[in-house]
Amino acid sequence: MRLNTPIILTLTRIALIPFFVVAFYMPYQWSAPVAALIFVIAGATDWLDGYLARTLKQTTRFGAFLDPVADKVIVAIALVLIAEHYHTILVTIPAATMIAREVIISALREWMAELGKHASVAVSLIGKFKTVAQMFALTMMIWRQNDIVIYIGYTALYIATTLTYWSMYQYMLAAKDELLDTD
Repeated sequence: MRLNTPIILTLTRIALIPFFVVAFYMPYQWSAPVAALIFVIAGATDWLDGYLARTLKQTTRFGAFLDPVADKVIVAIALVLIAEHYHTILVTIPAATMIAREVIISALREWMAELGKHASVAVSLIGKFKTVAQMFALTMMIWRQNDIVIYIGYTALYIATTLTYWSMYQYMLAAKDELLDTD
């Protein structure tokens, strides 16, 4: 395997995870903004690696595997961190819902690929909106500069949770015939 720029960006996103977690837990006033900044940088590399892979025609099987793994890992870690930090059911249920959705949809996509029907559960527009709302919510809740930022984070978290349910419903509906097939 030869490394290219998109894969290096994806590996960078993975390498940022321990720095993100350490910054999140540091007991300094600057810790939360630094953790949020690391999270934003990781999110930017997600967009940039996909863009570069397509425009430079540097898509690879390894990159196609690694990119969604890196995305899901850093988001799951961020969800766990905010659930632990805020220590309330109002954050824990949305966080658990989002993590569960990622596991369910990943398994569904893998299973549909085995059936040769991966295209029917490709990323949807609602799924993209969910990701944007989720990343924004997590950034605000990690940054937690003041009560207004936290309130905006909560609002975005609930928008992302609604879109999580909606996109999961769409994916399940797209796979309904295969899921309910009795053969």
